[in-house]
Amino acid sequence: MNLKKKALIVTSFITIISASLVSFNAAENNVENNIVKTASIKPAAKIVAVTNVATNIAGLYDELNLQSTGLSKQAYDFAAKGYAKLKDAHRLGNERYLTIVDFSQSSRSKRFYLIDVISKKLVTNTFVAHGKNTGVDKAQNFSNTPESHKSSLGFYLTKGTYSGKHGLSLKLSGLEKGFNDNAEARAIVVHGADYVNAGRVKSAYMGRSQGCPALPNELSSEVINKIKNGSAMFLYYPEQAYVNGSQFINS
Repeated sequence: MNLKKKALIVTSFITIISASLVSFNAAENNVENNIVKTASIKPAAKIVAVTNVATNIAGLYDELNLQSTGLSKQAYDFAAKGYAKLKDAHRLGNERYLTIVDFSQSSRSKRFYLIDVISKKLVTNTFVAHGKNTGVDKAQNFSNTPESHKSSLGFYLTKGTYSGKHGLSLKLSGLEKGFNDNAEARAIVVHGADYVNAGRVKSAYMGRSQGCPALPNELSSEVINKIKNGSAMFLYYPEQAYVNGSQFINS
C-alpha cells in the first residue's frame, strides 16, 4: 500500500472518531439538559400543590357550612393554622384528614369533626367524650397531669393502632409541651365506648372517659382506620392559658 492510500485511510478514521465524539457529547448534553429541566419542574409542581392545600383549608369553614354544625369559627381557624404548620414542616404522614374536637360545646352535641381536606368533605360529625374530671355536661377543666382523668387541649399527631380493653384503639402523640405532651404516658387514645351514644342525648350529660376522646362504638373503628398513621388532631376549648400559650396558634 502506497503512502497516499495510507494517509487517506488514517484521515477517514480520524474523521469518523471525531464525528462520534461530537454525537456523544451532544447526546450527553441533551441528557443533562433533560435532567435539569425535570428537576426544575418537579419541585415547582410540588410547591404549587402545597400552596393549594393551604389555601383550600382556610376556606373550608364557609365552603362546608361548618357553622351550621355548631363548630366554633375560632376552633376551626386554630385547627387550620396548626394543620398548615405541620404540613409545612413535613410532619404529617396522613395529610388527608384533619380532626377537630370542639369542647366549647355540650357533651350531648356532635362536637367531633373529621374533615377530608383533599376531597373537601365533612366525613364524620359525631359525639365524643371528655375526661370525667374535666366537667359534667360541659368541659371546663383541663390537665396534662397523669392520673388527673382530665382531657388535654392542643394539637396531636395520630400514631399506630392496637387492640386493648376497648377494642381497636389509636395512640396519640401530644405535640404541645405543658398542655398535652404527657398523652402517651397517660395512655390517652382514641377508642370506642358504649357510654358515648345518641341514646344519652336526653340525659344530663354524655358518658365520660379518663381523659380519652372516646367515640361511639359503631363509628370508632371506621374513624380510627381513616385517621391513623400521622394525621392532625386538635382538641379545642377557649381556655385563656392555652390560647395565649400555644406555639401552634401564636407563632
